[in-house]
Amino acid sequence: MNICVVALGKIGLPLAVQFAAKGHKVIGADVNEKVVELVNAATEPFPGEYDLDVKLKETVGAGLLSATTDTTAAVAASDAVVVVVPLFVDAEGTPDFGWMDAATKAIAAGLKPGTLVSYETTLPVGTTRTRWAPMLAEGSGLTPGEDFHLVFSPERVLTGRVFADLRRYPKLVGGIDEASAERGVAFYEAVLDFDEREDLPRPNGVWDLGTAEASELAKLAETTYRDVNIGLANQFARFADQNGIDVKKVIEACNSQPYSHIHQPGIAVGGHCIPIYPRMYLWNDPEATVVRSAREANAAMPAYAVDLLAAAYGDLDGVGVVVLGAAYRGGVKETAFSGVFGVVEALKARGAVPFVSDPMYTPEELTALGLVPHEGQAVTAAVLQADHAEYRELSAADLPDVRVLVDGRRTTDPANWAGVRRVVIGG
Repeated sequence: MNICVVALGKIGLPLAVQFAAKGHKVIGADVNEKVVELVNAATEPFPGEYDLDVKLKETVGAGLLSATTDTTAAVAASDAVVVVVPLFVDAEGTPDFGWMDAATKAIAAGLKPGTLVSYETTLPVGTTRTRWAPMLAEGSGLTPGEDFHLVFSPERVLTGRVFADLRRYPKLVGGIDEASAERGVAFYEAVLDFDEREDLPRPNGVWDLGTAEASELAKLAETTYRDVNIGLANQFARFADQNGIDVKKVIEACNSQPYSHIHQPGIAVGGHCIPIYPRMYLWNDPEATVVRSAREANAAMPAYAVDLLAAAYGDLDGVGVVVLGAAYRGGVKETAFSGVFGVVEALKARGAVPFVSDPMYTPEELTALGLVPHEGQAVTAAVLQADHAEYRELSAADLPDVRVLVDGRRTTDPANWAGVRRVVIGG
């Protein structure tokens, strides 16, 4: 097949490489000229994706993968189009479809009869049928479901391990009609491989969910479940703090029974998915009180961690505090909805002087994020926000003046912090 992947970001580029590695001719389309240049030079535009550098060189070198800024021309040359353009959502969950609308109009201008269009960007329920189908029809003069096929097939991978996740998790597909679904299933069966999994109710592979709406809901539901579960764990942790209970032991005990799957509490829920998609679900279903309460509980955790610090340290007015970790999770150089911002604001509200340190970021990069880098300034308290592997070896000797450490991820080794009051959430 000839395949066009629209948007060569942290999900789109690995997808393009995966399709090309299966022997298909892939054109990646992106509005960023620098990204296009790097891909055509077989150079990964961003670090941290396992095996991407090797596979990119192989597929570009074999003439199976190229990139362009001309989305319309790339679509016109393709049998299938996979769309992974970012959808931005504000703090209340209201989508900004600007980039996706522009990409869809460019796709429509190049769309030809018989083409499959698959949207992988997470969407509110109903978007594929009520927004993309009419927009593609208007721009192409073609009839959805008759002249071209349209499906929603959500990406279900984590950055850093995309290729492994593509094999591990079933590929969900939902079409605007039966023929579209059949074409979508056939497409993904031709571009993906799957691990055998005995724990699934049916064989791992491409699963047709019946409708685009069901597929859209599946992605929102699986992510919202995680947010609700973490919100519950965080409420358990706060109660445990008030009553001298170690919530980690409690959760381990509960999860020893097969009907309990409580997640781990922590200082923040960040990233492009878990803080966002529950809000997107609420945009569809504003009466979902459980979802709303969990999102509010999780959003309050950075300030709660600073409350724990104040309780252990005392008055924070004028106190230098280092926040360890700008990234939203360990090992990922990304600050999308990171807890670092909430922690810094909560420290400032108490009069503290916050600094930020992260092994993945230079001082200049932290400054560009609006954060003050820690470059030797005096600090007597610390808050661990991201579970970077480097912090497992961190010790009191690395921060000799620190009197109190709030470890928001239970990452540090207690043995390394003799003489320092070490506080954990749900302690």
